[in-house]
Amino acid sequence: MVSSSHEALHRIFQKDAGLLVRTLQRLLHIPFPEPREVMALDVDLTEIEPIERRCDTLLRVDTDDGNFLFVIESQGRKDEAKHGSWAYYLSYLYEKYKCEPVLIVVTQSVATACWAEKPIQFGLPGWPSLTVRPLVLGPENVPVIADRHVAERDVPLAVFSAITHGRGQGAAAILGALAEALKTIDSEAAHSFAQLTRSGLVDPRAKEIWEELMTVTKYFFDHPFAVAARDEGRVEGRVEWCAEMVLNNLVWRGLDVPSAVRERVTACSDLDQLTVWARRALQVSDAAELFSDDDT
Repeated sequence: MVSSSHEALHRIFQKDAGLLVRTLQRLLHIPFPEPREVMALDVDLTEIEPIERRCDTLLRVDTDDGNFLFVIESQGRKDEAKHGSWAYYLSYLYEKYKCEPVLIVVTQSVATACWAEKPIQFGLPGWPSLTVRPLVLGPENVPVIADRHVAERDVPLAVFSAITHGRGQGAAAILGALAEALKTIDSEAAHSFAQLTRSGLVDPRAKEIWEELMTVTKYFFDHPFAVAARDEGRVEGRVEWCAEMVLNNLVWRGLDVPSAVRERVTACSDLDQLTVWARRALQVSDAAELFSDDDT
């Protein structure tokens, strides 16, 4: 069970190892060759001496142009101690596997990304004996995916986008697009990505929105999110709860909610209609647009 944003940020690459190559090619613009095989390796880098060293995620990618080891590190803040650890990881892995090691740092913080992308040099000034240059994936180069059609084309990347950018008022549209995209893949993978997304979100309100989306989506009615909510009461209780969610989503996004809109939402007893409005509330730019398609 993934239980933190730190874990989710790097484990998304374990769920879909192909995402690693796509991010290199599309986001970092590195002409990395197409892989023949991708495999996850043991992340324990401990030596015989009692010094435990573990990276976050370790993947081996074999291509026609050579074999590579990708060390993926999830970083929440600046930590100068990581410089020595990262240098050790790369040197140790090259010696052990005789493959080219590549360090990738993933973060949700712009400041941490700026810190991590700076070359790390060991040795004499102007003549370093060892230079470590991490590749960094963060808010400035991971795309914001708030369109369901874009999310459907690459669901793992949409999950990574949600984890990276899922905070503030923009999170609603990102999560809404991802929720729709998850309905286009098989249920087991969708449930796994849904849980990974929940674990990766650090904004409490974004977590609430995600759980609400998973609950009102019938596709997920066997998911623990939905089961917990369904067991709380009868249909009448769910109707009241869903109406409140519609209004809360509008308010949270900073939209003004006129009394006429509020009265129409609270007066509705159709759970399916409220579900439609709940999703629409994550996209509209004006509260009155909730009902635009219903009036045509």
